[in-house]
Amino acid sequence: MDGVTEGIVLRQVKTLGGRRMLTIFTREFGKISAGTYIAENSKSRSALAVRPFVLGRYSLREKNGSVSVRSAEVIKSHYGIGGDIDKFADCSYALEFITKLLQEDYPVPELFDITAEFLDVMEERRGETGTLLLAYIVKAMAQAGYSPGTEECASCGRKLPAAAFSVRDGGVICADCAKEKNRPGSLIYEVDFGIVDILKYFIETPMRDFRKLSLGRHELTELGRIMKEYSSYYLDIGKLRSESFYGDK
Repeated sequence: MDGVTEGIVLRQVKTLGGRRMLTIFTREFGKISAGTYIAENSKSRSALAVRPFVLGRYSLREKNGSVSVRSAEVIKSHYGIGGDIDKFADCSYALEFITKLLQEDYPVPELFDITAEFLDVMEERRGETGTLLLAYIVKAMAQAGYSPGTEECASCGRKLPAAAFSVRDGGVICADCAKEKNRPGSLIYEVDFGIVDILKYFIETPMRDFRKLSLGRHELTELGRIMKEYSSYYLDIGKLRSESFYGDK
């Protein structure tokens, strides 16, 4: 794994002896764990590059199965995220989510680009930030192969108008299937606000085009609740430490 790569710092943990363990989402190698003696509060050019939210360039060296960061430089600091409590909370959630979603040492360059764009757009964002976070979660799930089915009934396969969203079936379902399956604990949600169109738009639209888009409070809360259950069911992510997801705000 020796070489230089672009990366996004997802997490940083201090260990004994001044060493820090970084979780970095890299373009070439995917998610990696790497140690470094670069101190965050030092005056070196590399110091800022070991902070979360930073898009940087990292010189890596692998020895005896362990990866270390030899040097680093900032490409974009995304400094503006840390100065806004809502942006900081939503980006913390996004990075913790993607940390659990990604496999070690498995490159996903398309998702890397989406994540970098998400941080760029979030830093520029004015107003509510929940729509951006929701769009990012939907797009990340799709890139990982867990895109919700929206073209036909996820249960019977018929191309009928969607009547509900079934977490367990993996997408929208028709009225007949919804009636048959709907019971306590079934994780079925009625579709009453154009969920299909919203999901399609989120999946198909580049992240940079979400700079000014905002969902209504009802749509944001309901779709956020559905995607939270959906990601928990398929990825076993559960409640994250940085929990700030739509209906919980």
